Amino acid sequence: MHAAAVHFDLHLPQAHSLKDKRAIIRPILEGCRRRYQVAAAEVDHQDAWQRAGLGVSAVSATAGHLCEVLDQVERFVWSFPEVEVIGAERRWLEEE
Repeated sequence: MHAAAVHFDLHLPQAHSLKDKRAIIRPILEGCRRRYQVAAAEVDHQDAWQRAGLGVSAVSATAGHLCEVLDQVERFVWSFPEVEVIGAERRWLEEE
């Protein structure tokens, strides 16, 4: 079993309220969940209007498949013109 997560640090220049922010990130999170069958949530900067931290995680039987899925998720997040990706950090869960 292989598990990994990606943390996205986003800047939302068009958001002028928390309601605007939620309207921008909701399609990203729902799209990740629906298209790639991953767990996705806002995990950081919940009270900031123009910042968002999104976490996406997945589990797979093979590391190769997991890499493919997370690569597709990263491309999906980068495809939204409303957000500027400040950083994306991938972390792997190591078995003991």
